[in-house]
Amino acid sequence: MRSFPDDLARTQREWSATYRRLAEHPGRTELRRRLYRLSTELFFHPHWERRRPRPAEWWELRELTRSAAPKAATDRLDR
Repeated sequence: MRSFPDDLARTQREWSATYRRLAEHPGRTELRRRLYRLSTELFFHPHWERRRPRPAEWWELRELTRSAAPKAATDRLDR
């Protein structure tokens, strides 16, 4: 598994949490705006400067943050 910068992993965790909250409360403008901002931070992070990430790299980043998530949050993702 690749290693990712701490701030990139933290942003991915925040993105996942915001996505879950938006799914629970659809139509919340502040959550949509936050998700958009976090998506931009993830996509344009300096870690990806040399080349754009492949789908497998995105998957690894998401899995890394899921494994670090609290158990209850992970359970909700699987439903």
